[in-house]
Amino acid sequence: MNHFIKHLLILTLAVFTTANVFSFNEDSISFYRQEIKSTKNSIVKAKSIFLLAQQFDNLNKADSAFFYYTKALKLNKDLNSDSETASCNRAIFTLLVAQNQLNIDPISYLDAYYNYVKSTDDQQQLLQVKLDYASYYFNPKEHKKAKTYYLDALTDAKSLQDSFTMAKINTNLGLLHSGFFSQDSAKVYYKRAISLYKQEHSDQLFSTYINYANAFEKEKNFVEAIKHLEQAKKFKLTKHEKMYHKILYGKLSNCYEQLEDYKSALNYYDKYINIKDSLNIEAQNVEISKVKEQFDNEKLRADNLESEAKRIQNRNLLFGSLGVILFGSITFFLIQKNTRKKQRLAEQEKQLESQKLATTLKEQELTAIDAMIEGQEKERQRIANDLHDDLGGLMATVKLHFNALKEKSTPELFDKTNNLIDEAYQKVRTVAHAKNSGVIAKQGLLKAVQHMADKISVANKIQIDVIDHGLDQRLENSLELTLFRVIQELVTNILKHADASEVTIHLTNHEDSINIMVEDNGKGFNPSQIAKSNAGMGINSIDKRIEHLDGKLTIESEINQGTTVIVDIPI
Repeated sequence: MNHFIKHLLILTLAVFTTANVFSFNEDSISFYRQEIKSTKNSIVKAKSIFLLAQQFDNLNKADSAFFYYTKALKLNKDLNSDSETASCNRAIFTLLVAQNQLNIDPISYLDAYYNYVKSTDDQQQLLQVKLDYASYYFNPKEHKKAKTYYLDALTDAKSLQDSFTMAKINTNLGLLHSGFFSQDSAKVYYKRAISLYKQEHSDQLFSTYINYANAFEKEKNFVEAIKHLEQAKKFKLTKHEKMYHKILYGKLSNCYEQLEDYKSALNYYDKYINIKDSLNIEAQNVEISKVKEQFDNEKLRADNLESEAKRIQNRNLLFGSLGVILFGSITFFLIQKNTRKKQRLAEQEKQLESQKLATTLKEQELTAIDAMIEGQEKERQRIANDLHDDLGGLMATVKLHFNALKEKSTPELFDKTNNLIDEAYQKVRTVAHAKNSGVIAKQGLLKAVQHMADKISVANKIQIDVIDHGLDQRLENSLELTLFRVIQELVTNILKHADASEVTIHLTNHEDSINIMVEDNGKGFNPSQIAKSNAGMGINSIDKRIEHLDGKLTIESEINQGTTVIVDIPI
């Protein structure tokens, strides 16, 4: 069997068995990671990366899901896989809408997916994309756009003769008009939706009648609201019956109360309370039923006693004993609870004192680190200035002197000497510029990293790309300096050891943390064989800087598969 087909069969089997075999856990993630590392086929690798992103998405790990979705997107674009690229764009849009903490506008991904669907002329998918746009714009600021997309989608649904989708769109238009336009227009759409739904769509009809009644209730037309609520009562729900009936009875109670029909209002309020209690304490109701059954049995046995007086006497004795036991138990419980509470308070006070001490020590340590970093930067600046202004100027003067002596010297000796001086002068300038590249006090972290990447790309025939998300604002200066040194050290490692031709630096600001990811396509290595104390790789220096910032360092690499270094720093 062809190796490529074999990989695709394995991936297909993995997709259909993920829910049963892997259960969206770490096993499935390990499976797809291994598949990505082992395969040499780009199509299979792209598919595996996409499936790995789905696993992180199902585990609500938004950062990792977004990273692998975008990685799959880039690879599919390079492969000119239009359908797979479109799937990536749709998945990223759905992720970003659901995960607001990523702070990335999802609309560009939906636009890309929409352009692909238009090219396929798939009318059903085109209808769904328009509904996605309408749902995205369903908010106070952009509700007019939502209406435009809903109406456009309604036209498509009519041409497809999809009455169920037409009904749903009319319901959504009713909700949109009820919230942002007028109740009269909302009622028109609700009425159209009801006429389009079939009897088997009982859940949808129930909710539409509830929304229809809301429109009348907002207009204080409680008589019409009650009529539509009564219509909703006629439909048998297939799911969430208690929850929906709680809403129904609550609204009926309110409408009757507004009409001063307090008897009906109280009747529906009792039903509302009963369902509410039923939803909250169903487990307790089971226990109550057991107790009631036991009580009924005891009563039946008591009826068979020969003497009613004896039964009353025994009952009184029993209740008295239970009262004594209950009182003693409550007293003991309260005493024990009070004692435990005092113990917990004492322990909490000790913990608070320990935390205060640890916090003080940490602050002192961070202050010392900031001072150390500031001193290092000043020293680097001084050395750079001395090299450039003093030694550089001196070497230039020496060169001028040798030019003056040219006529008195052997031309061959003069040329060699002149070349050596040129080489020394260029080295001095290189050192000075390299040292000065770390001074980012005025330009900020992003500009400094981009400047460093541009210089290295030109000088070393290696392409370094810098991709940022959310770095519009400056960070605290000492933090920016530390992060720049970490990135500088990582890039230096790549230049020295990786033999890479491409490097990508990702900088992402998540508001409460900074994520740095440095990827290369070099020869890679086995992370388990590289000790953090290995000074040659600079891992110890990087790890110490990150540790002082309470951050986390992750290294992913394999021989001939490149290296990815991920740094997460809380801010």
